This record gives sequence, C-alpha cells and structure tokens, in this order.
Amino acid sequence: MTDFDPERFEDKYEHYFTELQQAYKSAFDVMSEQYDSGLIHAIDQYTLAESEPFYEGDGEFRIELPADAVERVAPETELDATELEDIYAEYTDELERQLRQVFDLVGS
Repeated sequence: MTDFDPERFEDKYEHYFTELQQAYKSAFDVMSEQYDSGLIHAIDQYTLAESEPFYEGDGEFRIELPADAVERVAPETELDATELEDIYAEYTDELERQLRQVFDLVGS
C-alpha cells in the first residue's frame, strides 16, 4: 500500500501514477467479468482514458468522465443511452472502490 497524501493527489500523475494504473486495471478486470469484454474495452479506451479522478475527502473519490462519454461508446454497442449510463455508473463506482483500496482508505 502507498501512503496517501490528499495534497499530493492534486499532482496525482506525478506522485501516484502507478497506483492509478493499478486501480484502473483492477476496475477493468472486475467489469470484464460482469459485461462483454468488447464493451468494457471500448469504455476503457474511448472514455476512461480521458477520465479524471478527484479526491473528495473523507476517503472518497470522484471520477469525472468526458461530457460525451455515452456518445463515444454508443457506436460500439447496441445498448441504449440509459443502459450505457447505468454501466458507466457501475464502472465509476468500481473504480472509486479500487482507488480507496489501492490507497488503503477502505472504511475511512
């Protein structure tokens, strides 16, 4: 586990790049077990690659997605916008959970 410093998280790519990669990979693996791997790969490549994690305090993270997240993946699937939004919500929840785990903030 890496010691987490909220102030250093402001420069997350400088201080916590490895931990971020680990959390994103773990979330990808969990989601790939639950959904079509092609869909999860599309979300990962077209959207999550440009997402931005933020530390909210009290052990909580928030993932900001690009504004056109659903439109980026819609051509790759037959799911409607509501179904994609639900999958994005589940995926970002999982990613936030993985970030808490990587930084040992579970139960904080």
